[in-house]
Amino acid sequence: MVRAIPRNNMTAEIVIMNREAIAIAADSAVTLTIEKDQKTFQSANKIFKLSRYHPVAIMISGNTNLLRVPWETIIKVYRRELGTMEFDFLKEYAYNFIDFLNKRNSFFEEKEQEYHVYKTIYSYYNKIKEEIEENVEDVLGVNEEITDAEIKRIIANNIKRHYDNFKELELPPTITKNHLKKLKGKYKEMIDNVKDVIFEKAIINTRVSNQLTEIGINLLVKFSDWDEDDQTEIVITGFGKEDKFPSLQSFLVNGMANNILKYKEGEPINISSEKGSIISPFAQREMVDLFMTGVDGKYEEAITEDLSDLCESVPGIIINSLENLPAAEKESKKRKINDISTAMLMEYVKGLQEYRDRTFVQPIMNVVTLLPKVELAMLAKSLVFLTTLKRKVTRQQETTVAEPIDVAVISKGDGFIWIERKHYFEREMNPHFLANYYGEEKNGEEKEDN
Repeated sequence: MVRAIPRNNMTAEIVIMNREAIAIAADSAVTLTIEKDQKTFQSANKIFKLSRYHPVAIMISGNTNLLRVPWETIIKVYRRELGTMEFDFLKEYAYNFIDFLNKRNSFFEEKEQEYHVYKTIYSYYNKIKEEIEENVEDVLGVNEEITDAEIKRIIANNIKRHYDNFKELELPPTITKNHLKKLKGKYKEMIDNVKDVIFEKAIINTRVSNQLTEIGINLLVKFSDWDEDDQTEIVITGFGKEDKFPSLQSFLVNGMANNILKYKEGEPINISSEKGSIISPFAQREMVDLFMTGVDGKYEEAITEDLSDLCESVPGIIINSLENLPAAEKESKKRKINDISTAMLMEYVKGLQEYRDRTFVQPIMNVVTLLPKVELAMLAKSLVFLTTLKRKVTRQQETTVAEPIDVAVISKGDGFIWIERKHYFEREMNPHFLANYYGEEKNGEEKEDN
């Protein structure tokens, strides 16, 4: 069966906060991937109320489904069940939502969890196999033949490297050793079957086979660069009942195995008496960084790398030009000068960063601290629009970030307010929806909104 995977990982989203309010904005592009083909639509909803009654919102980027259940559906079911419940602090809404995902076992079918496990392990093992084949081809390109012993060594070295990489990754604090044991017991047969399919008759001993098993289990609980295409970033922002100032909590989510969600908590972002404003871009952030810092991130990186290469090469050129200096003394002086030049480069880069923050970033943040709600919303929309504009006038795929741009403002007093919002229907042709949307509750049932 061919499964389509909707993603908005090329999206542009932003949260801007000061002590009074939060402005959030997101574009509308979503890319549907079917095997290697992609189709992009410009109608995705990425911002939602998390509570119908209280000033809390949720924004998503990345994979728009969790085990083929749309995030929009998940969020609205949660919102219905949350009802009028209110938490003292924003972080409690965030943790309650994650707890909801972990406890909705009937929502995420067993067969979908098994498919997620199989797909994840199969894809990663296949990546290892491709690397092994490339290494074998490299040897054949030089020697025109290769022994079984060399193939065995290449296989063992590649698998060991991936095993060591996963061993170094941090285990989420929510994952216990008991859960890892249960995962191994539940999916070991599946993992062994995938090994047979991918590696067939490859020369794999017991130690290497066990390392492959550990890699498979770690894939289900640890985050790595391999997860980026399949994960969803969740941003929850607003006010709890006792919060004076707004805050933000984010999570990365990637599937579920044995009814346990694979997720990682991001660093919380809080407005305080000392910290009066925050601008936090998500997904495509390069144009926001350029607006804030006055320099393109890739250009800054290229300059730093070139300066580093220059600092490494110049001492050698100078020392090597001294003909009467003994070779051993030359090497000693090169090392000393390299150490000095590296330290000088670090100080130089640090000074540039301080100048950038002082000259470009801080003046903007000082103004954002004082912006009224309307101007916050305008700034949020403008920063998302910058990314869509850049896509239109460059070779980058334009439709991966696209208008219309949804914009909302959240404040303690007014709650969640849409500033700009697309609809997939004509309001005038759907008076029944508007009556239900704005009407009173009937038969004890709560009316759903967006």
